[in-house]
Amino acid sequence: MKQSLQLRTSQHLALTPQLQQSIRLLQLSTLELHQELETQLIENPLLERVDDPLDHAVRLLADGAVSQSGSAAERSQETPPALPAAADNANNGDSETSAGDTISAGDDDWSFDDLPQGNRGPEEDEGRPQLEAARVSLREHLLEQMRLSLREPRDRALLELVIDALDSNGYLSETLEEIHAGLPLELCVEPEELSFALSMLQSFDPAGVGARNAAECLALQIRRLPKIAFVTRRLALRIVETQLALFAQRDFAKLKKIFDCDDEDLREAQAVIRRCNPRPGAPFADDASDVVLPDVIVKRSENGWQVLLNQDVMPKLRINSMYAGIMKQNRGEGSLAAQLQEARWLIKNMRQRFDTILRVAQAIVERQRSFFTHGAVAMRPLVLREIADTLGLHESTISRVTTQKYMLTPHGMFELKYFFGSHVATETGGEASSTAIRALIRQLIGAEDQKSPLSDSKIADMLGEQGMVIARRTVAKYREALKIPPVSLRKSL
Repeated sequence: MKQSLQLRTSQHLALTPQLQQSIRLLQLSTLELHQELETQLIENPLLERVDDPLDHAVRLLADGAVSQSGSAAERSQETPPALPAAADNANNGDSETSAGDTISAGDDDWSFDDLPQGNRGPEEDEGRPQLEAARVSLREHLLEQMRLSLREPRDRALLELVIDALDSNGYLSETLEEIHAGLPLELCVEPEELSFALSMLQSFDPAGVGARNAAECLALQIRRLPKIAFVTRRLALRIVETQLALFAQRDFAKLKKIFDCDDEDLREAQAVIRRCNPRPGAPFADDASDVVLPDVIVKRSENGWQVLLNQDVMPKLRINSMYAGIMKQNRGEGSLAAQLQEARWLIKNMRQRFDTILRVAQAIVERQRSFFTHGAVAMRPLVLREIADTLGLHESTISRVTTQKYMLTPHGMFELKYFFGSHVATETGGEASSTAIRALIRQLIGAEDQKSPLSDSKIADMLGEQGMVIARRTVAKYREALKIPPVSLRKSL
C-alpha cells in the first residue's frame, strides 16, 4: 500500500474557554453568579467591581455611633456612570470590551441622607439606632426559666440534662430510662429525680415542651389553655389521649359514637385542639429561609406588559484603569496579558447572559399574556422548543436560562420554568395547560362545602363539564402536587 500526504479542509465546533465560561455563567443562579464573581475578583487583579455590595452597610464605631463608608456622592465622582448592559451590547455587538467598559447600570444610589429628617426628641440619640436583638434558642429560653425556678445545683444539672435531650420540635428524643442508663453509677441518681425534672420542664413555656409524643404534647397544652369550659376541656383531653388517630383521620362518626356526644360538643372540642401547636419548639428554630431575588420584573404599561431586567442583581464590572494603562504602555507584554483577556471575556459573557435572560423572558410573556391578565387559569401550553425556535437558540440553552431564574409578576414570584407545561386535550379539539388545570382544581376545592368535600372523581366530572378530558388518577396526581389532602382529610363538621 502506497503512502501519500493529503490536505483536507473541514469544519468542526470547538468549545473554546470563552464559550465554556458563557455556558457556565448562563446556568448559574443569581446567588451562584455573585459567588463566582467574587472568586474572579479575588483571582484577577485587572477586574474590579464598580458597585460595592457593602456600600450601604451600617458599621458601628467603638463609641456606638453609626458610620457609613463610601457615600453616593463620592462614588459618583470616582467612577463614571455605567451604560445599560442590553443597550451597550446592542451597540457594540461582539466587539472586544475596552479598558473602561462596565456592565449594567443601577438606579440612583440610596443612602441615609435621602431619608426624610423628622423631628427628634431631645432624649433620642441620632447616632445610636436600635439594633435587632439576638435570636434566642429553645435551650437558652428553657435554661433562663430554670435559673428562676430551681436553686439546688443537683436539680439544675438533672433538668439541664433533660433539656439537652430535646429535639428541634421540643419533644423528648430519649426516654427517661435511656437517660438514666447513661448516667454514671457513682452519681446515685434515682429515676424519680429524672421524673421530677421532666415534670418541671413540662411546666415551662412554651406549653407542650418536653412531651414524649404528640398526644402528650397536645394534652399539656389543653390543660393550660384559659377560659375553656370543663366539659369541652375534658372531651378534648379524652380525644387526644385515646383517639388521636381517629381525630386525624376526621372520622367524626366514630368519635361521636365512642364519646357519646353530638356535633356541637365535638365541634367545640375540635376548636380547642386546633388552638394547640403540635411543634412547640419550632418557633425557636434558627432555620433561615432562602432569599429569592427576581432576575426580571414584569410590569403593566400603556403598550401592554413590559419586561425589565432587575438592576439590583446586575453587577457593574470594569477593567482596572491603572493596570490597563500599564498594559497599554507595555503593549500587552507581561503576565497580565492573559488576565486582561479573561477579564474582557467575563464582562462580555456577563452582558450576554443578562441579554439572553431578557430575550427569553420577553418571549415567555408574549406567549403567556393571558396568564398576566387573568391568572393561572388562563395559562396556555408551552414547551421549550417553541421558545427556542422563536429566538433561534437551542433547547438546552432555554433550559439553562429558565433554571433557577425568577420573574416577579403582579401575581407573585415564579421560576421561569413555571410558565412551561404539558397540554391536556379538550372536547373541542383544543389544548389546555396542566398549570391551568391545577389552578382550576385548587379553585374547585377552595369553593367546596367542607361538610361534603369533592372527591377526585367528582372533580374530574366537573372539569369534563368545562370541556377538559381528564382522568380521576390525573386529578389525584395534580392534587397531590398541590399538597392538598384527600377528601377524607378535608371533611369537617
